[in-house]
Amino acid sequence: MAITKRGLVLGAAAVTVSTAAIAGTGLHFFKGQALLQGNDSGQQVADADKDTALQPMSMLSLQSFFNQSPKELVDEVWQIIDRTYVDGTFNQVDWKKVRNDYLKRSYSSNEDAYKAIREMVKKIGDPYTRFMDPQEFRNMKIDTSGELTGVGIQLAADEKTKKLTVIAPIEDSPAFTAGILSKDIILKIDGKSTEGMDVNKAVTLIRGAVGTPVNLTILRGTEQKDYAIKRARIEIHAVKSSELSSPQGKVGYIRLVQFSANAPMDMEKAIKQLEKQQVAGYVLDLRGNPGGLLYTSVDIARMWMSKGAIVSTKSRTGEQDKEQTNGRSLTNKPLVVLVDGGSASASEILSGALQDNRRAVLIGTKTFGKGLVQSVRQVGKDSGLAVTIAKYYTPNGRDINKHGIDPDLEIKLTEAQGKELSANRDKVGTMADPQFAKAVGVLGEKIQAARLQSPRAETKP
Repeated sequence: MAITKRGLVLGAAAVTVSTAAIAGTGLHFFKGQALLQGNDSGQQVADADKDTALQPMSMLSLQSFFNQSPKELVDEVWQIIDRTYVDGTFNQVDWKKVRNDYLKRSYSSNEDAYKAIREMVKKIGDPYTRFMDPQEFRNMKIDTSGELTGVGIQLAADEKTKKLTVIAPIEDSPAFTAGILSKDIILKIDGKSTEGMDVNKAVTLIRGAVGTPVNLTILRGTEQKDYAIKRARIEIHAVKSSELSSPQGKVGYIRLVQFSANAPMDMEKAIKQLEKQQVAGYVLDLRGNPGGLLYTSVDIARMWMSKGAIVSTKSRTGEQDKEQTNGRSLTNKPLVVLVDGGSASASEILSGALQDNRRAVLIGTKTFGKGLVQSVRQVGKDSGLAVTIAKYYTPNGRDINKHGIDPDLEIKLTEAQGKELSANRDKVGTMADPQFAKAVGVLGEKIQAARLQSPRAETKP
């Protein structure tokens, strides 16, 4: 089963609490009845999400697409998971028995089918494989516009505890401003307990009109806190960059907040502009970046690396798809990367590739630990399904799922430092940011070492 990278999703967030179901992932969707490994025909057609993979439909598929009964929708979802789910044992679930159980039932409406499908999919125990009803699927596709409405929380069910856990708040969103942090557990939504609550249900409760409030009860460690957050319109910019002076020369600072479809273009512009300004080295900030598209992480890795492997993905059949550099990096100047517990998925692909190839020094704290790939496609007439179809590995063959990537140099923020940076976002990426300050110091050492090794040539890491 070959895996086509442009149809694959790596966002750690199962959903984002906003009008869009997943924020900052730039999701791409497969239409038609083909398998989820990608677009076998290779056809790419411009659409609302700017890169929608279309697949041909047989006459039988067309007929079922328009005339599908609720029970047929249940079976379609089962069939897709049966053919493509990454684990052939379905996490030790008797998947054929599940099909028999659910096809014996009678369904009087699509809503009955939606409820049954959620129950069926939940049996696998994978929070990243999930069904979306028409409204949820529409909300997910809105995300590709880069503008959201809501509170801006990337939210998933913890794989071990099943509790609703914040992956990361979107920068400058209402949740971010209120002080919501990565790893926070949502206990209540407007007083309603989230115990055993489906992620989609939580999203429905937290969403709402711009300007309206929602009250979240958060568990952080052993401390319980209440937050009253007002919903708002959220505009997302994938890349932010700046230049600052250091004892070793100019330093380019690039903060990447999401791996959306437009992120490679924004990253290229930022690097080229900083190269014109003749910076001596770079700090790339991936803190709080929850992931996004697989091809975006590969494209951006190629901008920083002139040689070496980037990532490999492996399906349940054992087939591997390996991504390599193309020899067209935009810079080979010294690089330091900042990561933390909110750096997930596509962030981990990029940081893992840079670390394994000794292209960069990673500074901060251990990353989130999501080494799974999802494909998202339309099912039935207007519903959606995200299915985990592969695992990914760093160039050295590391499986980082549930473990994360350990930084080369661990620098933790104290609770007071974290609160200070959350309350004063203009200090992030400045010398008042302890992790960034350490990164600049390490980068200075690399710049100096490169100059001593090759004083007349372009600096190398």
